[in-house]
Amino acid sequence: METYVHGYSETEALRLTDQADTLARFLHETVRYPEGSHVLEAGCGVGAQSLHLARNSPNAHFTAFDASIESVRKACYRVAREGMANIGFENADVFDLPYAPEHFDHVFVCFLLEHLQDPLRALSGLKSVLKKGGSITVIEGDHGSYYCHPRSAPADRVVQCLIDIQAHKNGDALIGRRLYPLLARAGFRKVQVMPRMIYVDSGKPDLIEGFTKRTFIAMVRGVKEEAISLGLIDEKSWDQGIADLIRTTLPDGTFCYTFFHATAWK
Repeated sequence: METYVHGYSETEALRLTDQADTLARFLHETVRYPEGSHVLEAGCGVGAQSLHLARNSPNAHFTAFDASIESVRKACYRVAREGMANIGFENADVFDLPYAPEHFDHVFVCFLLEHLQDPLRALSGLKSVLKKGGSITVIEGDHGSYYCHPRSAPADRVVQCLIDIQAHKNGDALIGRRLYPLLARAGFRKVQVMPRMIYVDSGKPDLIEGFTKRTFIAMVRGVKEEAISLGLIDEKSWDQGIADLIRTTLPDGTFCYTFFHATAWK
């Protein structure tokens, strides 16, 4: 299994929670599953997205899996604490699924494909455990869609460091723009992809805190040591880039990022 670029620290678990809670109204608003349906969530991590899925479809049953045993443990604790009974967590590898063919009514994937060396193979495997006529929902970001005001070359450079590090680990931080061809090549039909832009200015203080600071900037900050050790940037340039990203959170700053929400059918 490929290495998760952001790591498995408690800080990262908190960032994932902030991200899921902040973005829920943008990414999960239209994701609803019928009563009695059985849904597979691939790459659930610490269960941050899982809670929103389960709450939005209380009469569906969710099976969520992740390759990290520690993440699964945290997800189980989180859901038990919330008292949710319609979701269960398992340790599994997306490239070696332990499920019978055509077992699930629907599949949900969020922020997983960007970390995989072979996302097409992963989608093909997920398609095999999906019933004929079932749906797949895939949500991924695209770091190349980021832009900000004031415009900053140093800020662009630190974001590019994250993109380069993810590529170094055989992932693709620009995968959002590839969802349509990937799903089509995997053999799914009726593929539809919709952009979900997150635009932040001083009139949206919740997004400044929850997304710009605690999701995006925190994500970039997490690769500082690796970026410097790989010779992608020096510490002074890195600090300037982060300072310029923080500068976008001031009253005259703005920040934009686009996620891509895809649905398709087997």
